Amino acid sequence: MSDLQASLIVIGVTIIGGVWLYNWVQERNFRKRLDRAFGAAPADALLPGIAPAGGAARRVEPHLDAPGAAAAGDQPGRDDGRPPGDSVQEPDPELDCVAGIESPAPLPQAALDELLDKLAGCGRPCRVLGANPAGAWEAVSRGAPVRYRRVSLALQLVNRSGSVNAHQLAIFCDAARGCAARTGGRAALPDADAALKAARELDAFCSRVDVAIGVNVVAPGLGAFSGERVRELAFAAGATLDADGVFRWRDGERRVLFSLDNRQPEPFIPERIAALVTPAVTFTLEVPLTPDAPSVFERMLGAARELAAALGGSLVDDNNHALTEAGIARIDGQLRAIDAELAARGIPAGGARAQRLFS
Repeated sequence: MSDLQASLIVIGVTIIGGVWLYNWVQERNFRKRLDRAFGAAPADALLPGIAPAGGAARRVEPHLDAPGAAAAGDQPGRDDGRPPGDSVQEPDPELDCVAGIESPAPLPQAALDELLDKLAGCGRPCRVLGANPAGAWEAVSRGAPVRYRRVSLALQLVNRSGSVNAHQLAIFCDAARGCAARTGGRAALPDADAALKAARELDAFCSRVDVAIGVNVVAPGLGAFSGERVRELAFAAGATLDADGVFRWRDGERRVLFSLDNRQPEPFIPERIAALVTPAVTFTLEVPLTPDAPSVFERMLGAARELAAALGGSLVDDNNHALTEAGIARIDGQLRAIDAELAARGIPAGGARAQRLFS
């Protein structure tokens, strides 16, 4: 073996060894960080217990299979009816992973700003509430004049992107611990295993009931519908056309009941609708987001029938099979089963909890 070959072998072994050592150190540091974040903490009034609820790691595409019975251990909760964006709504232990901070002195604004920045890195919906001098919870914001000694953090366990993971929980707990340390306070942190188990179980439940009902109106033969005519009929039926090119019907509280979209990839963008033609359009109802879905389905079906009659089209399912009365009755039964399952879990369809989970 020449000196050159020997030198190359030594260099190669050194590089490989260096890469292995770097990866080992990085993994060891990450595990230590997780241990620090999820170490045992004393009970605290700011930290409600984690309810036994959770879900699967990934959403499945909505389909029309009848939902199974509720999983063992599913417990109903409450839905206070507040809108999902209500900034003063306290953390929901059924839906949120909760941490608390207590400080002997008011937390400086710099500490709160740093807390908000770190939580933004979780990649999950997260809220921060502070107890004002009167003891009422209010949303913590940058530059607010109020200084808080007690702060509550709520990390949402599940939404349509899936369930929270260990890395996101580590960021959440590190942020709470660091904020408390700024003033010599203490952080009450959640149990990692319990929180992740809750998230998986809740996500599995949500995946099972996350169903969308679609009804298509198709043109006869090789015909097509004019975008302008579809818009005219949709407006007459009470829809509004949103900027994303989808027609939507809403109730008095501005909740979406059902929608109408182009079955083809091109949406009904207002600026381009005059030139648009399509062989089919689709009415869609998202069951968990729709209050009283069976009644709304009946209304959607009526709108689809009127549109089909006016355009000379026909109603079909996603497999292009004619929509029969037997098929409609089967859908109605499935809607009622899903509605009942959501209500039994304390997540009534269209309510504040459902709006949070299925967004």
